[in-house]
Amino acid sequence: MQALQVRWMRKMSAVTSPSEPAAGAELSVSSSVGPAAVTAQSWRQQVHGHAAISFARRDGADRLTHLSHHDPLRVLFPAPARGDIPLAALVNSSGGMVAGDRLDIAFSVGAGARGMALGAAAEKIYRSPAAACEIAVTLEAGAGAWLEWVPQETILFEGARFRRCNRVKLAADARMLAGEMLIFGRAAHGEDLTRGAVEDRWELYRENRLVWADILRMEGDLTRPLHGRAGLAGARAIATLIYAGPDAADMLTVVRDLLPQSDDDFHVAASVVNGVLVLRWLGFAPERLRVAYGAFWGALRARLARLPAALPRLWYI
Repeated sequence: MQALQVRWMRKMSAVTSPSEPAAGAELSVSSSVGPAAVTAQSWRQQVHGHAAISFARRDGADRLTHLSHHDPLRVLFPAPARGDIPLAALVNSSGGMVAGDRLDIAFSVGAGARGMALGAAAEKIYRSPAAACEIAVTLEAGAGAWLEWVPQETILFEGARFRRCNRVKLAADARMLAGEMLIFGRAAHGEDLTRGAVEDRWELYRENRLVWADILRMEGDLTRPLHGRAGLAGARAIATLIYAGPDAADMLTVVRDLLPQSDDDFHVAASVVNGVLVLRWLGFAPERLRVAYGAFWGALRARLARLPAALPRLWYI
């Protein structure tokens, strides 16, 4: 008896969901035992990647003290620019997320240490018919620590289902600069996000006490929340930037002076909530928002921590 041969051909760029073939996919079956009924099965398994990175102060320097990662996540350590802090770059080798995929990321900086984690590329969330993709991020900074969390943008394809929770745990005098960016649809492909599900959550704890929480939730028909005047008013991207530190409230005036002027391409505003400095960006031209966001981040880190007034080169690639 000859072995049953199954050949599945598909283009990676056409991947849409795990429950239906991509356009142009070919499934061919041959057997010498006569006709047989073949039931199509899911062509992929859900992935569950994780990464855990810790920096600590050792012998007068900031050093990596713990690292673990599991497919599809990988952690690289590009050399920081002169005068900058250690950098961990997160790479999702799967190329994107779909239908129940999950990533768990933990990044910690010990007492008196400094460290940055940065996404190596934009995260793509593909169309999913049922199960949502999930990203869970835990950030922790010890006494007197400086932590930066700088993921690149998350791009939501039409029909994407996505949940993310960023949980932050800070010591009393720890300082953190963190943010996220969401892009609604692939503008270069003429795609407008009209349906799907999004839940993006922040929880910030200072000495184990919740001091700030925030959630964005949309589901089903996304036209009204994305385009309505009481929603995002047609913005194709949103971004959040958070500074948490003992001096956060005192920095509000400084931050407003550093902010670029809002225009037709993006709007930006800053406020302080319970000792947490929160900046919101609405982008009508995502590429312009990204440039302004990165430039402001560089200027702010220089003012707050006397670090180079630019993000790592990886951000600009």
